[in-house]
Amino acid sequence: MAKRKTGKIMWHDLTVDDAVQISDFYQQVTGWEKEGLSMGEYEDFLIKSPGDDEVVAGICHARGVNKDIPAQWLMYILVENLDESLETCKKLGGKVLGNKRKMGEGYYCLIQDPAGAYVMLSE
Repeated sequence: MAKRKTGKIMWHDLTVDDAVQISDFYQQVTGWEKEGLSMGEYEDFLIKSPGDDEVVAGICHARGVNKDIPAQWLMYILVENLDESLETCKKLGGKVLGNKRKMGEGYYCLIQDPAGAYVMLSE
């Protein structure tokens, strides 16, 4: 298995109140295709490049663990050690927002940098 590259932007997603409406908007504006992803009682969406089925992003409802995520495109940056990066974030004037969440075999967490911008850190 290839080692994942620390510092790589590995994902983008958007969390909004109405993911159906916004995914339709982007489908019409950009030509992206979308595929439903069951979240139990509702669907979020995997966003694909037109014609090649490459998943390039996600559009999610602001529900459950996502209810406090701001409505903006978030990038996910791969870090070597999430706990250490979260501690460093706080020491340097940033904020850790919420708890770490499980994703596959790793975890991710939302932070806010000292300038006020949001990003997800992932390991």
